[in-house]
Amino acid sequence: MKRKCDLSRSTSETQIALTLNLDGSGSADITTGVGFFDHMLTLFTKHGQFDLTIKATGDNADNHHVIEDIGILLGKAFYQTLGDKAGINRYAFQFTPMDEALCRTCVDISGRSFLVFNVPLTREFIGDFETEMLEEFFIAFTHNSKMTLHIESLYGTNNHHIVEGIFKSLGRTLNNACAIESGNTEIPSTKGIIE
Repeated sequence: MKRKCDLSRSTSETQIALTLNLDGSGSADITTGVGFFDHMLTLFTKHGQFDLTIKATGDNADNHHVIEDIGILLGKAFYQTLGDKAGINRYAFQFTPMDEALCRTCVDISGRSFLVFNVPLTREFIGDFETEMLEEFFIAFTHNSKMTLHIESLYGTNNHHIVEGIFKSLGRTLNNACAIESGNTEIPSTKGIIE
């Protein structure tokens, strides 16, 4: 079973092309126009062992539109590649330290989109990335992937470390949740379906 897709999204504000392979090797080719965000998505891909290509351009009003729209498209890509969810682990969590910071991500591939986001940051920007866009990205991602996602910064003082820990943690969490055990064909729900 091939768990990969190619998607694109074109609006008056952004143009995005995305390729996702859930069963990859951690290969990333990311160009969003927001350098710090490229770095975070590359870390996410490496630690998730996905293959991910994103080519995006935006209207340059600020980086809100391109970051939110990538969240939309990446969420749709996960939803599409997971298909009927047969055999997946469904649940996973990860604690990830990044120097002085410790982050936790927990996911349920449930067919229900819900985000709990508890990440206090103290800077307006990290490089060219507006920190308020971190939550907006994850809102768009969870809504379109139909996952429940809990993200928490347990402690830390360096905002770069906190955000980096989140993306590394989420990559590993999704890798575990999306994994299929050999021979398992069951849909992990008593309902018999995950929409």
